[in-house]
Amino acid sequence: MKKTKGKAYCTIILAAMNVILFFYLTFQGMTEDGEFMLEHGAMYVPYMLEREEYYRLFTSMFMHFGFEHLINNMVMLLVIGWTLELELGRIRFLLIYFLSGFCGNICSAFWDISTQDFVVSAGASGAIFGIVGAMLYVALRNRGRIGDISGRGLVFMTVFSLYFGLTSAGVDNFAHIGGLVSGFVMAVLLYWKRKSKYRRSSGC
Repeated sequence: MKKTKGKAYCTIILAAMNVILFFYLTFQGMTEDGEFMLEHGAMYVPYMLEREEYYRLFTSMFMHFGFEHLINNMVMLLVIGWTLELELGRIRFLLIYFLSGFCGNICSAFWDISTQDFVVSAGASGAIFGIVGAMLYVALRNRGRIGDISGRGLVFMTVFSLYFGLTSAGVDNFAHIGGLVSGFVMAVLLYWKRKSKYRRSSGC
């Protein structure tokens, strides 16, 4: 029987929330300005620790520095998130998305504390790298494919994205790495292959 393709409603809603918030902030000020973003919930370790503003670990996941930053993340979210949500289901997909984003921000915060180099950061990339990490594990469990996406393509995209981040200025690489590892680990815990409802017959 042919499997009917569903719609990844959570992925669509998450992308819509990011876009709506971006334009809401754009109408009030400059999203490329660190001080403006800081005032509206971007991640900043001294504020989180000294003022106990822990909500920044989550609000920063929906904020983006400029239109290009937003578009790059939303394209990845829609393409990869759509496939993963249909494979895992909504609840597990959302758990991976938000916990990866949270863990990515925690890793970034520890790096800032260790280097004493505190920067204002924002973006959904930690959560999106978590989706990539989860996709890598699911592809491993499914002979190198998940939906229309190949495991090799995922590995190439992951390596290229990490390399681009490491060789570019102003990129929160520890959020990316933390999200990627977290997503992979959570997929190990949450994913199991679906068993086919029908057995193949070996007859003629």
